[in-house]
Amino acid sequence: MTSKDRILARIRRAVPQPPPGPEAPVAPQIPRDYLRVHGARTPRERVDLLAANLTEYRALVHRTDEDGLPLLLARLLAERGSRTVLVPPGLPPYWLSAADQTRVHDREASTPQELDRVDSVVTGCALAVAETGTVVLDGAPDQGRRRITLIPDHHVCVIRVPDQVVDSVPQALEGLDPARTLTWISGPSATSDIELDRVEGVHGPRTLEVVLVGAQ
Repeated sequence: MTSKDRILARIRRAVPQPPPGPEAPVAPQIPRDYLRVHGARTPRERVDLLAANLTEYRALVHRTDEDGLPLLLARLLAERGSRTVLVPPGLPPYWLSAADQTRVHDREASTPQELDRVDSVVTGCALAVAETGTVVLDGAPDQGRRRITLIPDHHVCVIRVPDQVVDSVPQALEGLDPARTLTWISGPSATSDIELDRVEGVHGPRTLEVVLVGAQ
C-alpha cells in the first residue's frame, strides 16, 4: 500500500459514507449561466487585446508573418546573447533555420542543473486567452515537457493568430484536454514580498517574449 492509499483510506474511515443504491445523494448540477465573453470582438480586436494584456504583464510582444518568423527568432536570440536554445521535439524545423545557437534537445534524462544552464527556450502553445493575457501550454510536441519552460531564464513562445486566440477562460477550457498537463502563463514569473517589492524569475523565466505569427 502506498502513502497515497493510506491517506485516502484514513479519509474514508473519518468521513461517513452514503448508503449504496438509489438512496445515495446525487451531486448537484453546477450552474453554467455565467458570462462567457465580455463583449463581442473581431479576430483583430481579440489579438490586439491579447497583445495589450501581455504587455501589461511585462511580456515582450512581437508581430510577424510566417516568412519573417525565422529571422525574427534569430534576432531575438542574438539580442539576448543566447549561445544555447532548448528545442521541443515537435518544433517546426524552419522556425530556427536562421538561428546559429547550439540546439539542446528536450530529454527526459536532463537534470534541473543542465536545464538551468540553457540560455533560451523556444516553444509553440496550445492557445492564448485575450481577456487575461494568458498563454496556455499543454505539453504537445511543439511545447515539450513542462519543466523546459520553467527553468531556463528566457522563453520565446510563438502563437498563431487569430486561430490560437480565444476571448475568455471559459472558451479556453472548452478547447483544452483536462487530462493533459496544463501550464497557464500570464507574463514572466513574478512574486512580491510583504513590502510589495516585485521580484521576477522566482518560479520561471525572467523574460517572456511572445511572437504573434500572422498579425501583420
